[in-house]
Amino acid sequence: MLRNLQTSHGFNNNNDTNDDDCGEGDGETAGNGKNMLARKLSTKGDTLYLERRVGLFSGVALIVGTMIGSGIFVSPTGLLIRTGSIGLSFVIWAACGAMSLLGALAYAELGTMNPSSGAEYAYLMDAFGPMPAFLFSWISTLILKPSQVAIICLSFAKYAVEAFVDECGSSDVVVKIVAVLSILIITYINCYSVNLATGVQNAFTAAKLVAVFVVVAGGVYKIIQGRTEHFRNYFENTTTSMGDVATAFYSGLWAYDGWNNLNYVTEEIKNPSKNIPKAIYISIPLVTMCYLLVNVAYLTIMSPDEIVRNEAVAVTFGIRALGSIAWVIPLSITISTFGSANGTLFAAGRLCFAASREGHLMHVLSYIHIKKLTPMPSIIFHSIITIVMVASGTINSLIDFFSFTAWIFYGSAMLALLVMRYTRPDVPRPYKVPIIIPLIIFVISLYLVVAPIIDKPQIEYLYSVMFMIAGMIFYVPFVRLGYKFRIIDRWTVIIQLLLQVAPTKLVLPE
Repeated sequence: MLRNLQTSHGFNNNNDTNDDDCGEGDGETAGNGKNMLARKLSTKGDTLYLERRVGLFSGVALIVGTMIGSGIFVSPTGLLIRTGSIGLSFVIWAACGAMSLLGALAYAELGTMNPSSGAEYAYLMDAFGPMPAFLFSWISTLILKPSQVAIICLSFAKYAVEAFVDECGSSDVVVKIVAVLSILIITYINCYSVNLATGVQNAFTAAKLVAVFVVVAGGVYKIIQGRTEHFRNYFENTTTSMGDVATAFYSGLWAYDGWNNLNYVTEEIKNPSKNIPKAIYISIPLVTMCYLLVNVAYLTIMSPDEIVRNEAVAVTFGIRALGSIAWVIPLSITISTFGSANGTLFAAGRLCFAASREGHLMHVLSYIHIKKLTPMPSIIFHSIITIVMVASGTINSLIDFFSFTAWIFYGSAMLALLVMRYTRPDVPRPYKVPIIIPLIIFVISLYLVVAPIIDKPQIEYLYSVMFMIAGMIFYVPFVRLGYKFRIIDRWTVIIQLLLQVAPTKLVLPE
């Protein structure tokens, strides 16, 4: 998705064009004259740039492929525990789907208004300036995205290893080794070729949809046989705790997370003003329908009490419903989680890339390979942090931390949209949502952040606040004042030579 036309730092192919005359502006006016919110602008004749090769199908595959990971196979248990009834659990599954759709549509306005990659980072920069944007990149690059990939890869490793062990179970060390190997494979795929990464994503998304169809078909067959005894007394034992409801949303929203991943790669989407909304309208209702039908299928085989006591709901379903082909379920989970991890790393690398291009992270992380044309340094950086998290053995506690912290920034992005409706009313918006949509998501995000703190405070929430404070302390000397260690320049040269990478800038859609 990157074309090698001309670069600086020793990789110039054309000495006739000056980088300083490439149309770089202050974020308001593009080199082609379009009044759009974008930074580090360039024309096609003078630099490495992100080329638009992600079409509608690949966009749908990226959203569906990252949303359908391990969540639907493990979240039903946690969500049912916290809601207390199948009725409320189905309401929350549907509500999470509706929230994801509304949030994604609001992001579609932001993504078509500002064609820069980086999602929340770019929008917080436009609305509130560099510090909030830096805090998002600080937390997302060092904690949120790596922990997300780590959790998914550990789920992949767990199910992959269990296929080859007996009833005694698998060693944690073996699971972690397999998880690290999966991270290395995904890293190689994303560094080697964008076409390979999107091809893998498309293939694994198709495979996981087939797997979901198998589960749903098994549930339909059981319903035809009359197995509907568990669909009674829908709201019996429903919780009355607002904190339980909020954390139940965390379980559901973890399964839906990935609805905003297309905005991380906006610079690489063909005709983004049309394909971003189309991809959202296709993918998120599809995922919501899959999740609801899969939960119905589970209840044709297991009672709510059995689901609560079972950590591997999908595997138990496969054994009871599919008989001799029950192996399809563990295989489906490994396929699903691998594809989800691939898509998540694909998007995470672009966030790191965008923040580094603004000078909020090491600048070398915004460089791309001059031949492979991939953001190799940022992908490798994310992978290293992810491997450290896998090795630390503290991943399970990160799911609530992830959801709590992520919704702080999702809400901030909604606030950014609302603010820019008034501060930047003249900026072109190829796609525009009713203002009630971001307002609803903003209010819900406030509830999801505040309610658990009041009802059931956890140490993970304190960690999130402390990490933000640490980011503000780090911001002043290293970003605001521009201080950097002398060794950074030396390391930049070494990384450039070792990885064969060079800087890049943004080219707006035609």
